[in-house]
Amino acid sequence: MPLSLTVLGTASPYPGPGRPCSGYLLRGAGAEVWVDAGTGTFAELQRHTDPERLTAIWISHLHADHSADLLAAAYAFAHGGMTPPAPIPVYAPLDCARRLAGFLGRPDVRFLSEYLDFRPLFDGHTVRHWNLRLTARAVAHDIEAYALRAECQGSVLVYSGDSGPCDALTELASGADLFLCEADLDRHREGEHEQPVHLTPEEAGEAARKAGVRELYVTHVGPTLTREAATARAAAVFEGPTRTAREGETIPF
Repeated sequence: MPLSLTVLGTASPYPGPGRPCSGYLLRGAGAEVWVDAGTGTFAELQRHTDPERLTAIWISHLHADHSADLLAAAYAFAHGGMTPPAPIPVYAPLDCARRLAGFLGRPDVRFLSEYLDFRPLFDGHTVRHWNLRLTARAVAHDIEAYALRAECQGSVLVYSGDSGPCDALTELASGADLFLCEADLDRHREGEHEQPVHLTPEEAGEAARKAGVRELYVTHVGPTLTREAATARAAAVFEGPTRTAREGETIPF
């Protein structure tokens, strides 16, 4: 299969025993991309690949449950004996390098360039690593956030990151083989309907249905829901193949 997705973590907004926060390993055409670096995912990444071999790192947004383990990676590369053959491209919102340097108590970001090559995302950002093409779209959240479309030899994965309902997400997911989509909320809080920043299971199912995806893969389910309930509710709206993302799974497509 041209693409495969390995689930490293799905938890929101904090990790649980055996369940790190958001993170995935995307493989295609010889490329290996760590997609989101939520708390606990760097350890899980090492079960499936040598981090020194990463082609790129892609970060949807800078909330800790999607980015905190960049700190663990930085320690590994700088002090832990893991030495990438060249700095690994990190596609992330603009402020990512500065925040990471701040955690490490450094006043500037230049020292990070020895092992991480930060490249800012923007709406419509597209990059190709061999035959793996990655495209970002800005989506609705309470900070700068992006969804990802990965295409390789005719296979398409779309990852929502964190997003409220929005046309950009549905458009990006159009015709995808696998739609990896958050279903964080049981229901929106009062007053949140005007500008939601997460999806309910029903909204995830509706986005999948509108986009005409082949399969919906439910992830990032928050503590007010069980994963099984979220998947069942999303499936009832999507009316297509729907499954639950679980740590350690690898899905070829």
